[in-house]
Amino acid sequence: MQLSVNGVEIFVATGGKPFDAALPTVVFIHGAGFDHSVWALHSRWFAHHGYGVLAPDLPGHGRSAGAPLTTIADMADWIAALLDAAGAAKAKLIGHSMGSLIALETAARHPSRVSSLGLIGTTSTMTVGPDLLKAAEANDPAAVAMMTIWGLGPDAEIGGNLAPGLWMHGGSVRVLEHNKPGVIYADLAACNAYQNALVAAAEVAVPATFILGERDMMTPIRNGKALAAAVKDSRTVVLRGAGHTMMIERPDEVLKALQG
Repeated sequence: MQLSVNGVEIFVATGGKPFDAALPTVVFIHGAGFDHSVWALHSRWFAHHGYGVLAPDLPGHGRSAGAPLTTIADMADWIAALLDAAGAAKAKLIGHSMGSLIALETAARHPSRVSSLGLIGTTSTMTVGPDLLKAAEANDPAAVAMMTIWGLGPDAEIGGNLAPGLWMHGGSVRVLEHNKPGVIYADLAACNAYQNALVAAAEVAVPATFILGERDMMTPIRNGKALAAAVKDSRTVVLRGAGHTMMIERPDEVLKALQG
């Protein structure tokens, strides 16, 4: 569906059922350079099990208009504005990578709007290497190559897709290549600049599930565990052998963890 958020037309996937604000709401927040499509399985399951689902393409991403937001704080305020536009009082927020930081910051900045958190591939500091930042700023295809090589675990590079005939690496490349110039850099720079994760975590007053990949090269598991330790009511699920993009690599295991 289309929603106007802060005067900008935004595409929001709803999991195959019309959004109903009377139901408990769950918001899926994608990571840097990606869009709603990474949540295909998860958004559909929640939509068909009693939830109103909002899986937006962030501004400037996917099918959404506007320019990409440049700070995690601005993105967190945007999530609150999305809930207003959809008529939802509060929501369970599920975010991957950059989306996990957005969800965390939203819970700290807008506590009355968040019922629980699901944080996937997250970390206490999401530092981005200078070579990747430089390539992204120059709109160099090397940025996409680095993000996919580092983002996917070893199983994803030798097949392993649960859907026969589909290629995880190639699919990730195509989504990232679809971005307009400057979008990936804006996302990565926002992640690199964000230093408030541990402070925000200490302020979170709702249950949080951390889903971490054992072989994650982009957000190392030790940093994810450090962030989880800062949240009062948290549980951690480690996916053995998984890399960073767990919703694609291990969709069923991620869904099971989010249901718990």
